[in-house]
Amino acid sequence: MEENKKKLGFNIIKKDPLDGHKGFGKGALTLDNVSPVIIDVEAGEAEIDVGAMHARSAVEKGIKFLPNKEEVPNGKPYWLIWVTIDRSEAGPYYAGVTACFMTVDREIRRGYKSLPEHVNRMDKSLKRHIIVEDMDLKSKKVLADFLLAHNEVFWNNSSEDLKKGLLAE
Repeated sequence: MEENKKKLGFNIIKKDPLDGHKGFGKGALTLDNVSPVIIDVEAGEAEIDVGAMHARSAVEKGIKFLPNKEEVPNGKPYWLIWVTIDRSEAGPYYAGVTACFMTVDREIRRGYKSLPEHVNRMDKSLKRHIIVEDMDLKSKKVLADFLLAHNEVFWNNSSEDLKKGLLAE
């Protein structure tokens, strides 16, 4: 009898949350249009790593994350960027872009990141916020170049807030 009850859990919705529903799930956010981009600060490289959706990116695998930066003094710096795509009258664009810092020390298999910050920033990206002011100038340029190279139309249709936030010196 208990098995037949509808369970309310976290679901990744694959299409329009309101499609076919009168009220159940109204206001649900879809994760289909968000992608995690990892920036290796030292190498100056950016790449999409979908594994980061579940904290299983190539950078994060095999690492125990600690909440105190001081416990990982030799950690290599990375930025996890949540990039949300949307469509306006002008066309598709980068709607939400939020940055989260983390470090990884492969030698001791430890890293630093603030899990609440990572979750909250993903939520902010889904809600079309631009939060990149914490990033260093080099990483901002890497991200701007990556987003432009990934899709120039998306970049051109994006808000001035995003462009100013990433290209400001």
